[in-house]
Amino acid sequence: MRHRVTRPSVLVFSGLDPSGGAGVAADILAIHAQGAHALPIVTTLTVQDNDRVFDVFPVSCETIRRQGEALLDKMSIDAVKIGLPGSLANAHAIAQLIAALRLRDPGLPVVLDPVLASGHGDALSRGGMLAALLALEPLLPLATLLAPNLAEALAVSRCGDDDGDLGMQARRLHEMGCLHVLITGGHGSGDEVVNRWFGLGSDGSARRDWRWPRLAGQFHGSGCTLAAAIAARLALGESMELALDGAQAYCHGALAQSYAIAPGQRIALR
Repeated sequence: MRHRVTRPSVLVFSGLDPSGGAGVAADILAIHAQGAHALPIVTTLTVQDNDRVFDVFPVSCETIRRQGEALLDKMSIDAVKIGLPGSLANAHAIAQLIAALRLRDPGLPVVLDPVLASGHGDALSRGGMLAALLALEPLLPLATLLAPNLAEALAVSRCGDDDGDLGMQARRLHEMGCLHVLITGGHGSGDEVVNRWFGLGSDGSARRDWRWPRLAGQFHGSGCTLAAAIAARLALGESMELALDGAQAYCHGALAQSYAIAPGQRIALR
């Protein structure tokens, strides 16, 4: 029997970062900070520090399936956050679990952070970028919100290398099944970070832009933090716009208070 409690829960599929700055560690802290509870399922073990990824070891899809089923049998789940699936087999297992969840809650929000590479450019999937893109295919049609950075939006939408039209990229992503797309500008240039939200049926113009002062330095796990915070706020029952607004403010504040654990990328204070 599933038990309803006062604190909503977010089912998380994410990789384990031993530096503690990204992946499931970031997800748990960000979700807790919004007032929700994380149900973390580790999809991939990684060998990495706060800058570089040296190797990845996907967890078996059967382990992911069994962990998910145990949680589904007992707990109410109010949102899902997907980070690194690790393999195509894992992506299919996650998709099957989400399909089961949506039989009982058709409107269940799913936030997908399309993790393709580290900030340094290291591949986060065995088989490189192509394998990472293939692992996203079963998940894109399930995404209530896709939250790519500029490079991820270009790669996942499969627009041409020279195509900087974010509206076109968002339309392609809508055609792949994503209801909402938030393209983040943290990896861009200039004095401001511009994040653009495109809703389903967009005519190519963003539904809303957010502009944040660009902070000095580089940060580890900022995308994980933002996507997890959005999922938690949707689990709390906020509208998409309120969730995007509040999660971005939280993420910017966490990065502004970041700290160093070693030379290189800083860790957000979540």
